[in-house]
Amino acid sequence: MTNHTIVHIELAAKDRKALSKFYADVFGWEIEHIDGMNYTTFKAGDGVGGGFNPVTDQNPAGTVIVYINTDDVTASLNQVMKAGGTILVPEMEIPNTGKFGIFRDPQGNMIGLFKSYPMP
Repeated sequence: MTNHTIVHIELAAKDRKALSKFYADVFGWEIEHIDGMNYTTFKAGDGVGGGFNPVTDQNPAGTVIVYINTDDVTASLNQVMKAGGTILVPEMEIPNTGKFGIFRDPQGNMIGLFKSYPMP
């Protein structure tokens, strides 16, 4: 059974490069820009890492998405639905990284699920 730990956090960013510079300057986070995906990742020391997502209609400014580790994204999303949650993004692949899905819990929070591919 999976240890359902928090493994990733995403913050909405109008300008991901400027926002990542802010966090690097203030907290010393390590930053990696992935321009082909319009995404920037961060490593927060020994803590949970994450990324900066572009602001969109579905991801407005102020949106924070916490990702929970799972062995099976689709099975977990099915459990979410049975318990009263709503699926926002069904299981999708992140090339060479893993799979994810996003749901809204019964109180309206947007939460992600993530299954990492084994590292070579």
